Amino acid sequence: MSDHVLERAAGVAQAGGELGAALATRARLMDLTEGSHDAALLPKTPGGLAHGLRAHLAARMSRICSDDALARHYDRLGEVSPDLADLARPGHQPEAPRLAALVAYVDKMTLHPKEATAQDIDILRDAGVAEDDIVRLAGLVAFVNYQIRVAKVLRVMEGQS
Repeated sequence: MSDHVLERAAGVAQAGGELGAALATRARLMDLTEGSHDAALLPKTPGGLAHGLRAHLAARMSRICSDDALARHYDRLGEVSPDLADLARPGHQPEAPRLAALVAYVDKMTLHPKEATAQDIDILRDAGVAEDDIVRLAGLVAFVNYQIRVAKVLRVMEGQS
């Protein structure tokens, strides 16, 4: 059994069994998912979204979706930036305009993605978020929400709901 974040968070890595065996036949897909995790959370060039900031935003999304295992994983990654730890708490609204815009975007895209409009991007720009960082943020949000949903499916398949 591999040691992928998704499998650990879903409890598959510890359980093994039929689901673990099934995932082993999809090793390439799981490797690609792990690579996407690293690219979204720990890129070599993080731009204006430092690794700790990304981790705290990912923990926030995980908590919004009630995924405690992934939230704990992202909390550990976020320990490099303890000054931003409050961002990992849903409901916390930072005072700094840039951070407030990032949090508002993360919350909306996690809770109500169908309500997204071009204005959401304008809000990020107006708060000083660079174009490249808007793309990075969108990628982070997309990946973490994908990961949360796949983890939930794996837990159901494993009988952990």
